[in-house]
Amino acid sequence: MDPRLSLNQITTKAWSLPEAVAGCAAAGVGWIGLWRDKVAETGVDEAARVLKEHGVRVSSLCRGGFFTGVTPEGSPVDGVAQTREAIDEAAALGADVLVLVVGGIAGNDLAASRQRVADAVGELAPYAGERGVRLGLEPLHPMQCADRSVLSTVDQALSVAREHPAEQVGVIVDEFHVWWDPRIEESIAAAAGRIAGFHVCDVLVPLPDPLLGRALPGDGPIDHRHLRACVEAAGYTGPIEVEVFNAGLWARPGAEVLAETVAAFERHVA
Repeated sequence: MDPRLSLNQITTKAWSLPEAVAGCAAAGVGWIGLWRDKVAETGVDEAARVLKEHGVRVSSLCRGGFFTGVTPEGSPVDGVAQTREAIDEAAALGADVLVLVVGGIAGNDLAASRQRVADAVGELAPYAGERGVRLGLEPLHPMQCADRSVLSTVDQALSVAREHPAEQVGVIVDEFHVWWDPRIEESIAAAAGRIAGFHVCDVLVPLPDPLLGRALPGDGPIDHRHLRACVEAAGYTGPIEVEVFNAGLWARPGAEVLAETVAAFERHVA
């Protein structure tokens, strides 16, 4: 098994954090990407204990951000305050990376919304650096610009990240969101030294939903090995998360989904 494989917890959403960590350990998967809602259910201290007990490391914690105040649920949030809390959680869990989904457009002003993101990252980057946590800006597909992220490409995320030390702020390359970009190879190359995470999955065809239209690697059109080669050429050697939002997978037993995840990774990504 490729030792860089990480199970992003959303792929086995029905599992609690202890179940997911134990499942990874039993399957020989040494990494897991955690979500804050699952951490909250278990408690940060207990989550840290479970991880240590099973010898599973945290590839990332998802998520901070929403600096524009705009969320998919429509409820305004204080993204800076919540992200400070998330940074502290990441540090307590031994997660080197906190994934940031920066928030949708506020007040019909895209430029001002992006500036709010840049300002928030500028405020939080030193705080994260002091705690040994790297902020990972994750660009999302343009279809999610209105409600989730005003950063839609690796280039846009990189323009914000470059204002800060590389050990404090990087970018997340998530295949689902960026595989279509005609500049993706050049953008990944330009992000050398800034890639904080690489997330893999496939796209369902036809696309049933802009959020849940994902599949395990090999069930869609993405050339995973090509994109992996690009991020590795840019110097990324960290864990590779399989992150799949798919209601069909969520309804199935976690152990079955994890076994299929491992097989798909070995067949199409490793």
